[in-house]
Amino acid sequence: MHVKSFDSKTPRIEDSTFIHDTAVVIGDVELAADVSIWPLAVVRGDIHSIKIGRRSNIQDGSVIHVTHASDFNPGGYPVVIGEDVTVGHKVTLHGCTIGNRCLIGMGAIVMDGAIVNDQVMIGAGSLVPPGKVLESGYLYIGSPVKKARPINEKEAQFLTYSPQNYVRLKNKYLNEAT
Repeated sequence: MHVKSFDSKTPRIEDSTFIHDTAVVIGDVELAADVSIWPLAVVRGDIHSIKIGRRSNIQDGSVIHVTHASDFNPGGYPVVIGEDVTVGHKVTLHGCTIGNRCLIGMGAIVMDGAIVNDQVMIGAGSLVPPGKVLESGYLYIGSPVKKARPINEKEAQFLTYSPQNYVRLKNKYLNEAT
């Protein structure tokens, strides 16, 4: 596991969190209970903060990074990820806010200042442009994303099932490590 301090900021990690040996977590990062960070993921809070809520998972090859404060962007943009969020393989989240019970599909990109409200699904390969706000209860797809349709009942149930499944999987990994 590669957990590193940077600029006198040290990641704050709950005991029940799983970070794969090949993942990297740097700087001003807070990982809540039952978070899982999977192989080759990078969570880099070097120039602003990152907060990942309970039971959320960051899957293989994903990059979570922030935007620094400058004359061009007063205040910068942290990354805030809510609870029960599934971040698929090779996703990039940059200076954005993700609500609770969301699924970010494989290869999606969510840019600076974007806000993804609770209970949203973003299709694989989609691009959420800077500053875009996604309304709760919908599937968004495309590049740039467009509202496709309301989430159906089965999909809404999956938004709770997926993070629970990743908690079970990370627990298996933690148990095998002892």
